Amino acid sequence: MMREIASDRIVIKVGTSTLIKPTGEVNIKRIEQLTTTIATLKAQHKQVILVSSGAIGVGTNALKLEKRPTLIPDKQAVAAVGQSLLMGVYDKYFGMHQLAVGQMLITKDCIEHTRRYGNAINTLNALLNLDIIPIINENDTVAIDEIILGDNDTLSAYVATMINANLLIILSDIEGLYDKNPTEPEAKLITEVKCITEQIKAYAGGAGSIHGTGGMKTKVEAAMIAAKNGTKTIIMNGKTPEKLENVLKGEVIGTYFDLTTG
Repeated sequence: MMREIASDRIVIKVGTSTLIKPTGEVNIKRIEQLTTTIATLKAQHKQVILVSSGAIGVGTNALKLEKRPTLIPDKQAVAAVGQSLLMGVYDKYFGMHQLAVGQMLITKDCIEHTRRYGNAINTLNALLNLDIIPIINENDTVAIDEIILGDNDTLSAYVATMINANLLIILSDIEGLYDKNPTEPEAKLITEVKCITEQIKAYAGGAGSIHGTGGMKTKVEAAMIAAKNGTKTIIMNGKTPEKLENVLKGEVIGTYFDLTTG
């Protein structure tokens, strides 16, 4: 079975667990695979926007801190260090494919304030028209409770809406949405979701569920946000970013949210 997926304009969200090793070091091999794959997609005349977490993780490692900070000022300082380093890594590896990158840092008020929202859309479209890969993160260096979006799953859905993306791909640390905790041997991957039911919410770790799956709830919510603008969503494992090509060829990988038809 193959899927038919429109993918002229794609938002790819990559999380900290994909970019950072358990030791806290940047996973250079994973970033190299990701940037090479995106370069291949670009060569196929696809527009790609990357929403990337990892600034605090990179900063924590660079500063040789024993653990990730918990106080907001400390997180902001560490993010300031990590964000520049992370962009340097992306610039290096995309540069190997003669691709330019542009950084955008967004906070909740950019989404909620009409004029700022319009400005963000204009900037994104200008970057795409100049054949530059936008790399977007929440602006952790200034974010406080009042202006924080919460996580980059949500941010990626709003970005997909901003630029009318065909497809949002969320790279996770598991294969997709399962019908129970994926650590259980009998757990089965749900390959397609056409409607968000209470059961689907429970699978994702909703209220009253004992099957929380490490952030799957926010990923399903992101799929719901993206669907309001007609954007399909795929959640797949980020350990093999080269499989993005297989996904776009129609191979059944991960969980596909086709919520606009159901």
